[in-house]
Amino acid sequence: MFPFTSESKRMGIILRDQNTGQIVFYMKGADTVMSTIVEYNDWLSEEVDNMAREGLRTLVVAKKNLSDESYADFEQRHSAAMLSVVNRSAQVAAVVESLQRDMTLLCVTGVEDRLQDGVRQTLELLRNAGIRVWMLTGDKMETATCIAKSSQLVSRTQNIHIFKNVTSRSEAHQELNAFRRKQDTALVIQGNSLEVCLEYYEHELMELIALAPAVVACRCSPEQKAAVVRLLERHTGKIAAAIGDGGNDVSMIQAASVGIGIVGKEGKQASLASDFSLSQFSHIGRLLLVHGRNSYKRSASLSQFVIHRGLIITTMQAVFSAVFYFSSVSLYQGFLMVGYATVYTMLPVFSLVLDRDVSGQIAIMYPELYKELTKGRSLTYKTFFIWCLISIYQGGIIMFGALLLFEDEFIHVVAISFTALILTELTMVALTVKTWHPMMLLAELASIVIYFLSLVILRDFFDSEFIKSFAFMWKTLVITALSCLPLYIIKFLSEWFSPPAYQKLQ
Repeated sequence: MFPFTSESKRMGIILRDQNTGQIVFYMKGADTVMSTIVEYNDWLSEEVDNMAREGLRTLVVAKKNLSDESYADFEQRHSAAMLSVVNRSAQVAAVVESLQRDMTLLCVTGVEDRLQDGVRQTLELLRNAGIRVWMLTGDKMETATCIAKSSQLVSRTQNIHIFKNVTSRSEAHQELNAFRRKQDTALVIQGNSLEVCLEYYEHELMELIALAPAVVACRCSPEQKAAVVRLLERHTGKIAAAIGDGGNDVSMIQAASVGIGIVGKEGKQASLASDFSLSQFSHIGRLLLVHGRNSYKRSASLSQFVIHRGLIITTMQAVFSAVFYFSSVSLYQGFLMVGYATVYTMLPVFSLVLDRDVSGQIAIMYPELYKELTKGRSLTYKTFFIWCLISIYQGGIIMFGALLLFEDEFIHVVAISFTALILTELTMVALTVKTWHPMMLLAELASIVIYFLSLVILRDFFDSEFIKSFAFMWKTLVITALSCLPLYIIKFLSEWFSPPAYQKLQ
């Protein structure tokens, strides 16, 4: 048995009839390679093209009768090639190819590659979300074009430019100029033409096809698929997601920044090699538009809050040291410093991973919301510096307020400023949340309860009599209000006069 490989694009087997003793070599493969192996005929190319135009995937089947002498000679040479220690695979391939000559054509098979449910709707969602979709396939050009139209990757009213088969630099230059003159046109290109263009005009080709609404690359080998993905990411600077369901898609999935494997009838090779495994192509819409969008938003919010949580206490320490002649005394010592970053603020801050601005149904209904992510406004240098300014403002207000209201003992400064710091952090989390989750409420309440229990238990850090007084309460509330209220007013006015897209849909 000679298994299928992406290079040979065919597979074969040698059988012996137990009744007659006849030895027969059967082979099936793509028409491009089988047409040179079988004996001359005048109907193979025409029938294959007819089936391809109907969207069928074709295979050519052929056979060759072997005599006992020819089979014995082949077996001897094949065994010698298998035992070779130098270029074993090349020698085995050469021996097998010696059989693949003047074979008798048996038939041509055409299999309908039916689309899964929801493919058309999913592709339309991705287009509306601003995601460019390319189809890289090993099918014939006619089959690939038919599938692209039936899946509505290319709309029936959209113009299609079929890139001619080129073999030289001048031909590639002419075809690129012809495609450059067309606007809003989908491109269909074969793998061999793509390879020639990439050899001579790599930058110009990638620049042109990156602007095309849809690209169909047919007759592509697995290595070519992976090369296209790498080139696309390198030239455009964008993130590429490769989606496949067969063994031929494994190299492409592994080459992309994000690999998505679909469990299909062709096996689980693609899903096992991917980052995300799905059972249906239609699930990709929810994976990207709902989970992908939420993941980006939550990661941006969480990272900014981690920066805010660290910078605000750093600002307070800097102000404290500056006021007391740059002394090396720590403002918060021992458990207070450790507890601030863990038990007091960790739960509310990390509960932001449950936040969402819109429901999954709205995110699917309005895929344009995903398009805003490409602008990168949720996590930019602007938002980073805004959160830095917020941290410096709040740290300064809390520290200066505690020092101005501080009475006789240093321990009172610690009690007022640290309590205001914890309340400010919890209040900022509450002001940032867009949709409350029960776990968020539980995290906020748990942090407050844990902190107020600490006020009673940690007598080495807090004056138990002072924290029970009315002065402690009003001073802490005033400082917290001064640090949070102006920011809330600015946020409210900003969203009132220029509401974000998600707020308009709520």
